[in-house]
This record gives sequence, structure tokens and C-alpha cells, in this order.
Amino acid sequence: MAKPPGQPESPDLPEAVATPRSRWRMQIVWLVPIVAVLIGGWLAVKAVLEQGPTVTISFATGEGLEAGKTKIKFKNVDVGVVKSVTLSRDHRSVVATAELVKDASNMLVDDTRFWVVRPRISGGTVSGIGTLLSGSFIGMDLGASTRSRRDYVGLESPPVFASGVPGREFVLKSEDMGSLDVGSPVFFRRLQVGQITAYSLDADGKGVTLRVFINAPYDKYVQSDTRFWHASGVDVSLGTDGVKVNTQSVVAILIGGLAFQTPDETAGQPEAAVRTEFLLFHDRAEAMKRHDRIVDTYVFNFNDSVRGLTVGAPVDFRGIVVGEVAAIYTRFDPVRKLFSIPVEIHLYPERFTSRYQSGGAGGRLASNPHQMAEWLVAHGLRAQLRTGNLLTGQLYIALDFFPAAPKAEVNWSVNPPEIPTVPGGLQSLQDSVTSLVAKLNKIPFEGLGKDAQKTLADADSLLKLLRTEVMPQARDTLAAAQTTLDSANGALQPNSALQQGTTDAMRELARTAAAFRTLADYLDRHPEALIRGKPGDNK
Repeated sequence: MAKPPGQPESPDLPEAVATPRSRWRMQIVWLVPIVAVLIGGWLAVKAVLEQGPTVTISFATGEGLEAGKTKIKFKNVDVGVVKSVTLSRDHRSVVATAELVKDASNMLVDDTRFWVVRPRISGGTVSGIGTLLSGSFIGMDLGASTRSRRDYVGLESPPVFASGVPGREFVLKSEDMGSLDVGSPVFFRRLQVGQITAYSLDADGKGVTLRVFINAPYDKYVQSDTRFWHASGVDVSLGTDGVKVNTQSVVAILIGGLAFQTPDETAGQPEAAVRTEFLLFHDRAEAMKRHDRIVDTYVFNFNDSVRGLTVGAPVDFRGIVVGEVAAIYTRFDPVRKLFSIPVEIHLYPERFTSRYQSGGAGGRLASNPHQMAEWLVAHGLRAQLRTGNLLTGQLYIALDFFPAAPKAEVNWSVNPPEIPTVPGGLQSLQDSVTSLVAKLNKIPFEGLGKDAQKTLADADSLLKLLRTEVMPQARDTLAAAQTTLDSANGALQPNSALQQGTTDAMRELARTAAAFRTLADYLDRHPEALIRGKPGDNK
């Protein structure tokens, strides 16, 4: 290579050649962010893989709910947390979005239930007291469905019993709720064995439907003929058999409740199935009444007052209740121009028959009930009003035989048929009193009064005569009698002459009697002395 002019010579140097840097060469300093990115990605993937399901729960109010703090608990174990609380689109409810743990995926089924746990007092039970310090949380209860779900409507109140509790649920029909509420207890022989779980008004508005849950093993005592009744407070009833007071436990008196029992005559039947429907009675007396299979309806037409007779009053046959009063009416007979009181009754023929021989169910007295009724009426069967309780004045109807009753027949031309009656005891007494008063009215009391006045005047004259004439003579006679008695008393004194003479005379009589006894003894020994005399007398 030629040197430029004017420069000294220098040794030859190698010529530098520029080498381009590789685009894929990594600096060591970049390892740290790469590792950080890898770890972050791994954590993100792990978080996604371990993330639990998200659910939305609608509540009527957001009271007690707080995003990021309110927990979701199942059996008091945290299974999730509320992430957000917002209003619904229509602003009528609150929507809580919650994230649950991964293991809770199989718990979110169609009938899973959620509710806010806060302090509550309902149906005599107190719950959620612990939340006063720890704060409210959302309770969770598992369902039995197999269909999954992610959106729910929260319960306004906690369920009475958790799922999986052994027992059975039954349905009760009632006219009204009384003092009952969700959580009210159910008693069996005064032992609490269940509670009311829900209630609702019937669609026709004529009654209510209650659901009760009976815990095991007591649910086996609910049978097909079991009777349920209101056990709230104190049940006081006035009937023909006096005053009755029935009470349950103190809890039932304070907060109300239900009770059930199976009649002894139908005990031992199969257990009732789940959700069997029963009728809820007002009290135990009504519930435990015998439910007869055969019911005949008759009418008793009374002419006397039925004051004290009420619907439900018993129809009695010689001390046995064989029916009850169903209705009381009034009737006007336009021909005779008279009012009467028809009383419609329900008669139970089964109670006239005996079941102890065969043990089977009772039935009718005869295969032909019309013919049997006619025979009974022909032999004096009548209905009569009687007083069941003098204190309350309540009446009942007695069926009995009255042989002296006028002849009568059953009136089959009307529906229900009419059975003849006889006046009650009070009515008969009233008729007798009326008849006596009528007879007394026929007595001429005015004439008798005049005669009585004349008799009293004659008696007054007689009394005057006795005072003026008879009484003085009577006084003189009594004075003379007194003098005679005094003389007799003086003569009878021990020192009187009469008494002394009498004593001497008695002595002489005694001597004479002794001489006669001596003579009698001698003559008894010597009877010949009457003829010959004594031997000494012949000398």
C-alpha cells in the first residue's frame, strides 16, 4: 500500500474489520425480569386453576353485607367471600356477587339456600347472637338436587332446620294461623318433637297451609289417623259436663304451638307418608272426637225454648253420646199459627252397636234403618231437652224410651226425616204449675175470705165469753182443788193422826193374818179338828 507523501515510514498494522452484533444474543441482566415474568405467569395460571365458582345472590336489603369482608359459611366454616354488593337493575333488591372456594363447586345445586345471619328473635327462638361481635355473614345450606346453579334468591329468614336432619315434613290445613309463626314448636305428649317450617295463605283466601317438620325418631308416631290441634295458651271450655281447663307446656302458653296424638282405638296404623295432609283443629277436645264412618241426619222439632242449646251439643242415649247438634232453626206453621224450633242433629249409628265381641268396626243396628227407626219410635223412643249443667244452663238432647208418650211415627216425607219429641222436664214442670194456677184461680177466695172473717168474729166472741165467765169459775175450781191437795198432803204426813191410825190398823191386820196362817197350818195337819175340836178342849 503506498504511503502518503510527507509521512514517515511505519511498520505495517493489521486493518480493523467491523463485525456486526448478533440480534439474538441475550445479556445476563435480562434473566431477572424473565424469571419474574415466568413466576408471575405461573402464579396467574395457578390462581385461575384454583379459583372457585362465582355466584350472585339477591337479597331484599343489603343490611349486614360488605364487599371484601362478609363471609359465606357452611357449618360455620368459611367457603367464600362477598366481592361486590350492587343494586339490581330495577332497584328493588340488592345483588351480592360472591366467590367460593374451588371445592364448593359441587355444593351449588338448584335447591341450595343462602340467607344473611344476623340477630333474630322469631317463633320463640333466638339465633345469630354471635354476630353481635363478629358481624353478619351469609349462611349456606346444601340442597339435594343434582342440577347446578349460579344465581340464587336469598331467604329473608334462616331455615328452621338444615338439610340432612332426620325426620319428615307434613302439611296441615287450618282456618287461621292463631298465634303460630315459623319456628313455633310441635309437641307430642308435651315433649317438643318438631317445629313449623313455613306457612302460606290458600289461593281462595279461606284458610292457611302450614308445613311442619317432625324430628326422628318421633316422626314414626304420625300415623294416618293422627290428629293435630292448636296448643296455644290455656284452653277453657264450658260444656254440659262442666268447666274444663287444658294446658300445654309453659313454652306453648307463651309463644303458641301445635300438638298431635293418635286416638287409642286407631293406634298401630302404618306411619304417614312424607307431606301427608292433615286437618288442624282448634283444640284437643275437637281433635280427639271420634270420627265415625256412618253419619245419619235427623230433625227434632221442639215446641219449648231451646235457650242454652248450642251447635255441637251432645245427643245422649242413657249416658252415651251418640250424636251432636248440627244446626238450630225456627219454623212457622201457617195452619196452626204456631212457632216451633227444628233442631238438626247428626246421629252416629255405629255407637249403638257393640264391638267387643268380634273386635271389628261397628255398624248399623239393622240392615233396614227405616224399619228399625219406626220400630224404636213405636216403642216409645223420643227426644227430650234436658239440662246438662245447672251452673252454665246449657242443654243437651236426650234420646230415651217414654212408654207413656202419645203414639207417633217418623216423618219420612221431609228431608231430613223428623223424629218425634216430648216436652222437657222444665217444660212439664211449667205446665203443671200453669195447671195448678188455673185451678187456684177457680177457687172463690172472696167468699172464703168473708166466711173466714165471720169465723174470726165468732171466735172473738167465744174468747170474750171464756174470759168473763169460764175463767173465773175455772180459777175457783183450781183454788178448791189446791185446798183439797193441801189437806191430802197434811193427812199423809208421818206425824198425822190419820197416818198413825193407819199404822195401827196395819199392825192389827198383820196379827190377824198371822193367826189365820197359824190356824190354816193347824187345820192342814189336823183336819178332824173341825169336827172334834182340839184334843185339849175335851178335857
